[in-house]
Amino acid sequence: MPVPMMEQATPQACRFADDGETPNNPVLPLLVYRRAFDVAGARDPAAPFEEAFAAHGWGRSWRNGIYDFLHFHTRTHEVLGIACGRARVQFGGARGQELDVEAGDVVVLPAGTGHRRVSASTDLLVVGAYSDNSGFDQKRPGQIDHAHALAAIAAVPLPRQDPVYGAEGPLTTIWSPPMSG
Repeated sequence: MPVPMMEQATPQACRFADDGETPNNPVLPLLVYRRAFDVAGARDPAAPFEEAFAAHGWGRSWRNGIYDFLHFHTRTHEVLGIACGRARVQFGGARGQELDVEAGDVVVLPAGTGHRRVSASTDLLVVGAYSDNSGFDQKRPGQIDHAHALAAIAAVPLPRQDPVYGAEGPLTTIWSPPMSG
């Protein structure tokens, strides 16, 4: 029996400036969906994240934790679903912001957003995935020319759907391209 999603809520949006080492994303905010899934007591708490992400165009999923070193992706957007446990994660690079995440939460990182695990419970289990219409890379500050990283980030297409709620989810509005006129 699938684990139900909680009632749709507006995610917390966080913006991070380029700090000269971690590019972050100059246009799109990081999105934090609190308690997106009710996984309490689930036999396989990772499964609902995997199923929702795959159904909404976020593939190449994995189960693991969050690296303890600062890194970012210049060719893809990433989603992290917290299936078990809790963690404190620094987003936005060395001068970014630390946020606590716990089982049921989902974090959507636009391309370029720096992230690293600061601390975690021993039972932390994360489901990660990437927008299907993008490539993949993983960089640390200093591993890529900064101008090249910014150009690559700007070329990553918007995802077709919100990884949790699909075509009508908040991401599709919050990350929509600006109207020209």
